[in-house]
Amino acid sequence: MSDIKLEFVGKQVKDMYGAYVGKVIGLITDIDGSIESIGVDCGSIGLKQLSYEQLLVQGDYVIFIPRWRMEAQKLLRQKNLTLKRVKALENLVAENDLMKDDAEVLHLIYERRLFDLESNEQDVINSLNSRLQELDLQSTTIKTIIFDAKLQYRSNDIIEETYQQINTNSGELLDRIKLEKDEINSFLSRITEPNSDIISNIESEDKNIDSSQQDINQISDMESNSDNFENVDEKQESALSGDAQENDETEGNWLNEVLTKDTA
Repeated sequence: MSDIKLEFVGKQVKDMYGAYVGKVIGLITDIDGSIESIGVDCGSIGLKQLSYEQLLVQGDYVIFIPRWRMEAQKLLRQKNLTLKRVKALENLVAENDLMKDDAEVLHLIYERRLFDLESNEQDVINSLNSRLQELDLQSTTIKTIIFDAKLQYRSNDIIEETYQQINTNSGELLDRIKLEKDEINSFLSRITEPNSDIISNIESEDKNIDSSQQDINQISDMESNSDNFENVDEKQESALSGDAQENDETEGNWLNEVLTKDTA
């Protein structure tokens, strides 16, 4: 069995927000040996198949990434990249008017690409809103359980220890739901952001890159100032990475939080 397959088998599966999903019992592979999905024992729910592309091995756990998040992130990256290309094309024409005819052809291609992305945008928005509704229903049910536990405690049907345990477990679940809702709302805000605002952010990003480049040019002695030079390079990489790096850092923080809570 390959190393990548050994990474999955027998491990516990959690979602990105800390909820336990189940245990990996096996893999389903294609004819060429590549992994298509994993089989997860979810207890009374039974066996669940999770797509390989939605999985991430993190230490002793397999982290399950929800489909809505992958679709929203893909849409944002494609949209931002296309708008960056449009902006770069406009800048090239502004610098050299002789390129106008050639640029018009490319501009039409990118405009058509934006139109297609906007058509897919509504599907993603509907998916995000649908998930928000599911989470709201779950929150309502959990709050009902908490309230009912309080009534049972006040009427001496359950002891205080049991009541506190219900409160603690329910509170942790509400925290996970809030974390997911906050991320969904963040994606919705970014997806529905006007293109003009996105282009403004791109221009601001370009200015930051130019500023970093000026800092590099001012370094006269690279050997004696090597530490400063490395810091400038890090600033450039941060500016160039944009939303993708921010999403990866946020995802990493959440995953570390999930693992820390589990081992505590």
